[in-house]
Amino acid sequence: MKIISGKNEIVYLLSKVIEKFEKDNNKTISRNSNRKNYEPIAEILSEISNRLPYTHLELKHDIYAEDKNPLNQGYPYRKYDISANQIKDSYFNQIVSNPRPFLVDACYIYLYGKGRKGFLEEPTDKNLISKNEDVEKDSTYLDQSFFKTLRKKIFRVKILLKLTVCLSISVLLLSILFIKEKFEKDTLISDLKIRPYQPSREEIEKLEGVWLCYTGSPQARISDKNRYHLIVPNILNVKFKNGYFVFTRYGASFDHEGYMQFESSGIVSIHSYVKTVDGSIESPRHSLLKFEQKNKYLNVISASWNFDVAEKNKIIGIREVYMKQGKGGKISEIINTLENASCRCKIVKWENENNSVKTFYLKNELLDNLKDEELKMLLNEKSILLRDPNENLIIRDTLTD
Repeated sequence: MKIISGKNEIVYLLSKVIEKFEKDNNKTISRNSNRKNYEPIAEILSEISNRLPYTHLELKHDIYAEDKNPLNQGYPYRKYDISANQIKDSYFNQIVSNPRPFLVDACYIYLYGKGRKGFLEEPTDKNLISKNEDVEKDSTYLDQSFFKTLRKKIFRVKILLKLTVCLSISVLLLSILFIKEKFEKDTLISDLKIRPYQPSREEIEKLEGVWLCYTGSPQARISDKNRYHLIVPNILNVKFKNGYFVFTRYGASFDHEGYMQFESSGIVSIHSYVKTVDGSIESPRHSLLKFEQKNKYLNVISASWNFDVAEKNKIIGIREVYMKQGKGGKISEIINTLENASCRCKIVKWENENNSVKTFYLKNELLDNLKDEELKMLLNEKSILLRDPNENLIIRDTLTD
């Protein structure tokens, strides 16, 4: 004859123990997940289990080694003490398939006055008798290594599952962010018509490089009484980048930075701003350039500024003249030299691909000093359009009017 074992055995035994305790003590034990509810049961079973090393002959149970307790510690620090948490896991959670032998023997002694071996010799509770007569081994005393291996596998599966869930959530979030960012980027490119036209290699060769640009904006500078026929040269270093062009524009007093893009074949938009330390937008200007093979100069129409101080900085329309100097090499500013002091200007040097150096002196200069009559006609006071008409702003030569 065999008796049930493992989880089924301990769950049944503990349910009977709780019933007996309630009846003997006229108390009710709340059967829930609060381990404190099971402390009275744990203590009374611990009193039995800690006497097991001395009662195996009398009560017929397994032999247990004596508890060497030199400090004479009490519950719950003794070798065979049973915790309320063990009772909760075994009875309420029912997750203990291999209960401690001293817990099982303590339950048998509390209920039937004898250990498990004694009960097996003369069973008095038919509910503990196993219906499977072919059972050859008591699962309560199965090799514990099997259960340890099983627990390790379950633990690994749980960890792997958690990692998989975390990874899946991370991938999902990154995908959502990527799609959102791409949608916003595509919308921005579409709405602002960024890179609407991809230039050919020939067009890139035409625009990329070093340019000299003349502008007559000083003629509209209110604070300068001697502004008649003043013009200023700028140097632009244009570089191709991902379908558009970036550039730095070196001026006599301050620099610009910006970008260009081909809107269609031969038509280029130019956007620039005064170069600032914090990258903020100051004095934005927009220009249109058209490549024409027959023209000696590239004439550019710009919505620009007179670049005067404070409230005197006025929006103007202006013609600018571009002349390409070459391509490649290195642009550098020369500052804090005797040459700067002598010319009272900004000096820009261009070391080109042939290792030769060309120097540009950037300062306000007289239009009349230019030798090219065609260039003079392009940059005179007729090249400037004021936002608010003002007859006295642009100085004219009264002798020729």
